[in-house]
Amino acid sequence: MKTETAHSQKLGSELRDFLKPESKGGLLDHLVTAIERTKNYYLGCQHPEGYWWFELESNVTITAEYLMLLKFLGVANPEREKKIVNHLLRQQRSDGTWSIYYDGPGEISATVEAYFALKLAGYPTDSEEMTKAREFVLDSGGIEHCRIFTRIFLALFGNYPWDKIPPFPVELILFPDWFPFSIYSFSSWTRASLVPISILLHLRPVKHIDGAGVSELYTTAEGKKRSSNCANFLIFSKHIGKLLFKSPFRPLRNKALKKAEEWIVDHQEESGDWAGIQPAMVNSLLALFSLGYPLEHPVIQKGLDALEGFLIDKGDEVVLQSCISPVWDTALNCIALVEAGIPPEYPAIQLAAHWLIGQQIFRGGDWQVKRPNLEPGGWAFEFHNDHYPDVDDSAVVLMALQKAVGKDSTAKCAIERGINWVLGMQSKDGGWGAFDVDNNKEYLNRIPFADLEAMIDPSTADLTGRILQMMGYYGYDKNHPVAKKAIRFLRRTQEPDGSWWGRWGVNYIYGTWSVLVGLESIGEDFSQPWIRKAVRWLKEHQNPDGGWGETCESYKDPSLRGQGPSTASQTAWALLGLMAAGEWESPEVHKGILYLLNNQQHDGTWEEKYFTGTGFPKYFMLRYHNYRNCFPLMALGRYYGWLQNQIKMPRKASLQIS
Repeated sequence: MKTETAHSQKLGSELRDFLKPESKGGLLDHLVTAIERTKNYYLGCQHPEGYWWFELESNVTITAEYLMLLKFLGVANPEREKKIVNHLLRQQRSDGTWSIYYDGPGEISATVEAYFALKLAGYPTDSEEMTKAREFVLDSGGIEHCRIFTRIFLALFGNYPWDKIPPFPVELILFPDWFPFSIYSFSSWTRASLVPISILLHLRPVKHIDGAGVSELYTTAEGKKRSSNCANFLIFSKHIGKLLFKSPFRPLRNKALKKAEEWIVDHQEESGDWAGIQPAMVNSLLALFSLGYPLEHPVIQKGLDALEGFLIDKGDEVVLQSCISPVWDTALNCIALVEAGIPPEYPAIQLAAHWLIGQQIFRGGDWQVKRPNLEPGGWAFEFHNDHYPDVDDSAVVLMALQKAVGKDSTAKCAIERGINWVLGMQSKDGGWGAFDVDNNKEYLNRIPFADLEAMIDPSTADLTGRILQMMGYYGYDKNHPVAKKAIRFLRRTQEPDGSWWGRWGVNYIYGTWSVLVGLESIGEDFSQPWIRKAVRWLKEHQNPDGGWGETCESYKDPSLRGQGPSTASQTAWALLGLMAAGEWESPEVHKGILYLLNNQQHDGTWEEKYFTGTGFPKYFMLRYHNYRNCFPLMALGRYYGWLQNQIKMPRKASLQIS
């Protein structure tokens, strides 16, 4: 370590101690070994085509609804049904409930759906599992306190009256784009799910299955709707008009039904997917089947085949994913591996980069309603979702390509079109939403169907930070007009304590990290008080063990922001944010690096049971099985790269590809 000694005067005393070979067995060697382990883990699990793809875990409602779909369609598959039952039972908590994320409280809708799916499968109602679940549901107020989509699934089997479901008229499909309740005023995921639901609400189909009633889940107070729904219905009625949708005379109904049917069929991918998400796929199949499409119809068969691609068979249990993330996983892993020292020209990186280029979307989609003159060129999250590219995936893919192939390469055309599309999706407020532009009509989150508060796709700080980061990769600076608008948006949306709310990850740690790395990439001045405030916030929320963590409950209770058990992914986000702020030598960064090193497993992975991804804040949380590994690798690799520059040491031989 002669080189370290020669340059030690440039480093803080704590960092000098950190680098001493005798310090805890040689922490520098530990850092190199940790990077090598994770790097080799990823090189060993890359698919031959070049992509990476890991499980995207949500909650039991996704798999329970899959069983309900099969029962409604009359598809008999006893072996799969048994595996679904096993999965549901293993996810049940000791108190008889099901939650929507690890270590979360029992949740009534998830519990009702799991209970009902088990009953559909013939699981004994008098079993301990069912008894405990039933007691929780009744203590929580019964079926009437479930979310609307749970009650719709119950209505499909005659277990809830259709006339108590709030209206979502099929005639909305006919409204012009500028109308306040046009389907294009809703978020892409809402639109793709509610168009088929509007057909179900009109047809009101019922599939009776002997022994599958759930009258035991009704309380004596049943029939009283939640007060929020009553208030929301008044708002909805005021804007839509009671007469049009409650009158038996609806002259546009048949035309609307036909258009909704055509819209669903037109939005099916060649692969059979709808919008790349389980709700749109399941609801579309239910709607088309209820319209009379036979089970053997190609559209139905393709849809069922697409759902098969979302299934993970784990031997004696099977789970359906809400979505799949190969493009996202691949792009993140490319960035992490290059940060870890693998040269961009290495075959695994080149294979992944060319696979990503092949996933670029050159056809139009729903986003063109607001951007009709913008040339396509984005990327989606999944294997197949051409109607719905998103700016988040597109930005990360573009960063991966810049790392892997550079801007002056054979990929130049793909990169230019991608950048043009992403920048062209900036909203008027200066930020970016995920799938659409200016999708921000807040009143839509107050209609009855908005009990998940996810009817819109407004600009968010985390996405805006990501776009700034991508812009910096390609040489844009803070003076570019697009960047100026984005920075103003970020300043407006910063919380009083200095943090930013995270829409797509948990939560304020995620948002603050994304903004800080974006601001650093675009060349913003980090000495400004508003940025230093964010840096202080991250430092102040480090746990005693050196890591960072934040509970999903912070969405419901913001006083919990930045608080929770340490996780590998959230620790890596905080470290990346602090390193972007130049805090390389701070004790917080050193302790965070130690946390990652000390908690890595021998195979190069980290254990992480907590959910750190977000589908719908408060209501639908995600556990990306890739996050716990790719982000720590990114953080460790970036830190090691900085150390190289500080003590002028070459990459050690142990970082060679093994």
